[in-house]
Amino acid sequence: MSLSLRDAQREFGAGVAFLNTATYGLPPRAAHEAMLATERDRAAGVLAPGALDEAVTRSREAFARLLGVPAERVACGPQVSYFTGLVAASLPAGAEVLVADGDFTSLLFPFAARPDLGVRSVPLERLAEEVRAGTGLVAVSAVQSADGRIAPMDGLLDAARAHGARVLLDATQAAGWLPLPADRVDWLVAGGYKWLLGPRGTCFLAGTREALDALPAIGAGWYAGADIWDSIYGLPLRLADDARRLDLSPAWQCWAGHAPALELLEQVGIPAVHDHDVALARRFAAGLGLPPGDSAIVSVPVPDGTADLLRRAGVIATVRAGRLRCAFHLSTTEADVDKAVGLLAPLVRAAG
Repeated sequence: MSLSLRDAQREFGAGVAFLNTATYGLPPRAAHEAMLATERDRAAGVLAPGALDEAVTRSREAFARLLGVPAERVACGPQVSYFTGLVAASLPAGAEVLVADGDFTSLLFPFAARPDLGVRSVPLERLAEEVRAGTGLVAVSAVQSADGRIAPMDGLLDAARAHGARVLLDATQAAGWLPLPADRVDWLVAGGYKWLLGPRGTCFLAGTREALDALPAIGAGWYAGADIWDSIYGLPLRLADDARRLDLSPAWQCWAGHAPALELLEQVGIPAVHDHDVALARRFAAGLGLPPGDSAIVSVPVPDGTADLLRRAGVIATVRAGRLRCAFHLSTTEADVDKAVGLLAPLVRAAG
């Protein structure tokens, strides 16, 4: 079933101009209510944990369809750093990990925490040309958190393949609005609480079967079992034979609130969401006299205190790396953009 952008926007109920999806996404009403319903059931003593496994399965399958990969190659967990840590743990001592300057630390720290790895940081724009024969892994965000720059993914993947390096793509700021080359990436990790519109506490790992098989299941618990509810006591080890062996026990309420949000994105379609988001970002940039870009995130130099001023006027954005970061997603309208431009234009001119 497909859903128009206009109909999808009716599913959001924020009373502000919300330009802050890069920090956290707004839930569609059905997703918000589903999460609250599980809490009401818990308070009433009637929560059925086994039934909530369906929400994890629905989320896994919807995310897989959004990326165009099989669901058996998707693992579910709570945070990016857990899955990044599995990749870091899989690397041999002495391996070179190539990363982008200033990338998000949940992607960087698991590698930096291993002193026997060689972590080399270069400018994002030079990442593809810096891949060399000794590079074992390239780890980069598809879209930079601080300013919305998009990684040169096609060139990077070609360079990695030419030099025998694997690629870990952090799609936390990309999945949900940007089409991604998921079929060409060894590992792709995505936090679910931003552009995927889920509650905080959901995350996905996708990858090729070969790359996933290379990861140690060092966080495995009962939920990674071949038969989940028959894996809660005793040996022997009996893990799932697909990506579920990397699952962590879910925060049920979070997954109950994520499945409907992912299905809404699926009904609208990533191409339509992408075109909507980028068009709004360009409308915003044009209103401020900035050049058009290809990202759904626009970073703007503004005076100190601008984010607080905007909040008081009903426009929600945030400051990252010393600049105002504005993010445009499915719930954002042209009226939201125009309101923000009206408030920001004199401030941007003063800062410029």
